[in-house]
Amino acid sequence: MTLFVDTSVWSLALRRDAEANGAEVQALKGALAGDAVVVTTGLVLQELLQGFSGAKASQQIVERFTSLALVQPDRDDHVAAAGLRNTCRRAGVQLGTVDALIAQLCLRHEMTLLSTDQDFVHAARHCALEVWSPKGAKPRR
Repeated sequence: MTLFVDTSVWSLALRRDAEANGAEVQALKGALAGDAVVVTTGLVLQELLQGFSGAKASQQIVERFTSLALVQPDRDDHVAAAGLRNTCRRAGVQLGTVDALIAQLCLRHEMTLLSTDQDFVHAARHCALEVWSPKGAKPRR
């Protein structure tokens, strides 16, 4: 399985002020240990770097991300993401611009999305996005 890990999960996993025990963080740890291929994109890296302060924290994040596969959106991804966002909006689902692009990247590359953001679960009802869910539960679509 290829797992695209959203900023929400990385933020929880990288926090030092609280123990991260949620199912999503445990899934990330398992994936990094070899259970799955972990993929990211530049936007997630940028969001993390903007959310953590200090040169040391930034350097550690950059170093950790150097081993991850990085998917790059192209023009078609941006066009499709806009279409996905519009489809969701017409259905009453608010999906942000960055989230729509992340969803599109997951769709194009057939990746499962690991996120704590429920907006993706709502969006998955209107497209083929597969959102990770704990073992025993069916994938959220």
